[in-house]
Amino acid sequence: MSKNVRVRFAPSPTGPLHIGGVRTALFNYLFAKKHGGDFVLRIEDTDQNRYVEGAEDYIVDALNWCNIPFDEGPGKNEKFGPYRQSERKHLYKQYADQLINEGKAYYAFDTSEQLDAHRKDHEAKGKTFIYNWHNREKGRLVNSLVLTAKETQAKIDAGENYVVRFKSPQDETIHLKDSIRGDISIDTNVLDDKILFKSDGMPTYHLANIVDDHLMEITHVIRGEEWLPSLALHQLLYNAFGWEAPEFGHLPLILKPTGKGKLSKRDGDKLGFPVFPLEYTAPDGTISSGYKEDGYFSEAVVNFLAFLGWNPGTEQELFSLENLISEFDLTRVNKAGARFDPDKTKWFNHQYMQQQLDLELAEAFKAERHELADIDVNYIALVVGLIKERATFVNEFWDLSHFFFVSPISYNEKASKKALKEGTADIMQKVIEIVTATREFTVQNLQSKLKGWITDNDIGFGKVMMPLRLALVGALQGPDVFEIMFMIGKNETVKRIDALIKTV
Repeated sequence: MSKNVRVRFAPSPTGPLHIGGVRTALFNYLFAKKHGGDFVLRIEDTDQNRYVEGAEDYIVDALNWCNIPFDEGPGKNEKFGPYRQSERKHLYKQYADQLINEGKAYYAFDTSEQLDAHRKDHEAKGKTFIYNWHNREKGRLVNSLVLTAKETQAKIDAGENYVVRFKSPQDETIHLKDSIRGDISIDTNVLDDKILFKSDGMPTYHLANIVDDHLMEITHVIRGEEWLPSLALHQLLYNAFGWEAPEFGHLPLILKPTGKGKLSKRDGDKLGFPVFPLEYTAPDGTISSGYKEDGYFSEAVVNFLAFLGWNPGTEQELFSLENLISEFDLTRVNKAGARFDPDKTKWFNHQYMQQQLDLELAEAFKAERHELADIDVNYIALVVGLIKERATFVNEFWDLSHFFFVSPISYNEKASKKALKEGTADIMQKVIEIVTATREFTVQNLQSKLKGWITDNDIGFGKVMMPLRLALVGALQGPDVFEIMFMIGKNETVKRIDALIKTV
């Protein structure tokens, strides 16, 4: 590309960052890094009524946890700062004034009650009220297009509330290009005159994001599908200022698991999965679960988010962040919505679980279980290596491995009925003798001696192995019996078999 690529992620600090927002940030990050560009974070807090304390910190923490940190943003490389729109509001009025002076925007003094009356009047006639070329100069609406300059200034001087509206052109066709959706044509007659600026000194999103993207030299705007209806207005604003517009790309929606409708927090609550990267405590004390706290690896979250709307064109599904950067291409982003699959997210986490070092997993496992406080982490790592294939989350390790650390205190009733038969006590007593006599207590030796004895004496394997597993585990589950015996040692093995014999 001829100029340095600069993209931005511009969330509003109105609450926790939804995974749809994280996906948008990720695609911006991947695009920037693919082309050696910059990933900018800008906080769009023009709506101060919806501002939530701590939301900005949450956004930054979430991006960092996902390992997609911004290159420029609040407090970091602020060469185009400030990066909070509330701190840039002094910039916007001059651009609103410029549009007014050039006849491309106008003051409107209509109250909400007056506008509501117009809407109801139109509805009664089977019509839809749109504030645009059709009615803005007919005298029924109160704006600077029908008022004299003197009357307009008098209203402003009197402190009347006003908004600045963009004067959408009439009888024109705008030709737009979207990197994902292709060519789009819009008839300007269907557009309303959007509000750009309010008398409280704050711009709307439409004006602020255009001005900021221009001043921050943003080259590509990659954002959610919900902004597609605003694309025509934004292009018109670039044209009105005489600025070169960035390239646009609108990402598909993330859909509910049913495939119908946009994914929401309610879906996660209902079906039991997070929709936020990190746990979030709302101002009212309500806690929403997060992928991090639920035991997901950040790499797995990034991997599954990348596949929500994008595909590499191959059968490969597991991608490191470096792989994603290398392979990412906006032309391979789908137009259609991407269905969120909670089971697939777990599949990704399971795959990444297998790639983790046993020692690292052991440290995480030890940290969450007080029963492991005094146990050597290297022993725990050996256990993890035996059971992690059956796990998706670290918090599942204890149920899969508790018998490596503590003796069974009871035996599964169903398993006992299946494993304990007449003669079991005698068989287990013989197993104790074989185990006790095994000098080199290795998996191979134990397996060879016990299986040899079973074969030589023509005993059914189930008659020996089922009660042996029950003695060691307390149930008919777990990894290889000989691995368990080796891990817990000879004395503990004998002790557990003897305990079972006493119950038969």
